[in-house]
Amino acid sequence: MTGHRREQLKEFLRARRAGVSPEEVGIVGAGRRRTPGLRREEVAMLAGVGVSWYTWLEQGRDITVSGQVLDAVAGALRLSAAERGHLYLLAGLNPPVTQPVADQELTDEVRNLLDAWGPRPAVLRDRSWNIVAFNDTARMVFGFGAGPHNCLRTFFTNPRYRAMGEIWAAAAPAVAAAYRADAAHFPGDNEFDRVVSELRMDSSEFAELWERHEVGVPAPAVNALRHPEVGELYFETTTLTLAHQTEWSLIVYNPKPGTGERLERLHTVRLSASA
Repeated sequence: MTGHRREQLKEFLRARRAGVSPEEVGIVGAGRRRTPGLRREEVAMLAGVGVSWYTWLEQGRDITVSGQVLDAVAGALRLSAAERGHLYLLAGLNPPVTQPVADQELTDEVRNLLDAWGPRPAVLRDRSWNIVAFNDTARMVFGFGAGPHNCLRTFFTNPRYRAMGEIWAAAAPAVAAAYRADAAHFPGDNEFDRVVSELRMDSSEFAELWERHEVGVPAPAVNALRHPEVGELYFETTTLTLAHQTEWSLIVYNPKPGTGERLERLHTVRLSASA
């Protein structure tokens, strides 16, 4: 632990301790206090650790800490999930794996953002790459219908991607490697295992790539597919994490030269068909 991080840990714990009143944690008759919040010995008692050990932790001393003990301290100080993760980082440990948040709401703001990208495809996905929402252009470009969709499965099984031959084959290893890297952040999330297990049965190419155990980070790349009505489409893709829902990522597709005109033609064809 560096000196700067020790100082941050000290200030963080002191501030959080001062923000918890004795009454909040069931300590009554605490008497007159010169400073607000809990005393160090009270935090130690609530966390089930020694007073000296907690004092050393708050002083940022070079001591051995474990996730179990940090969880106890976090509970005593009533830390939020974000504060608990911050405590882990300051103490020099990897933050605990969070469980996926169920039934997250697709807000009007995010829906409007998808629609604002309207002439171009935009997709919202969760941490295991399941597609949460998409705009109308994405539906037309990728052929999305009713039912669930997953970005990894779409890349490996959608005929529109597979029709690009050499371009698809060149990109496939990096896509599989990026998914493995994302899955490693959430070892307790069975949804990653489900996606991988089902796709290994449905795609021999993915099964072979998955056995390589290659790991990579998503990088800006050209996304290419062949649409049955307007031909080859090429996009530059950018993945953005939503600040208020960090388990969701927004993927926006920016057309390469020539693709914009084909998208306009696709919109025209669909409007004519619906007229």
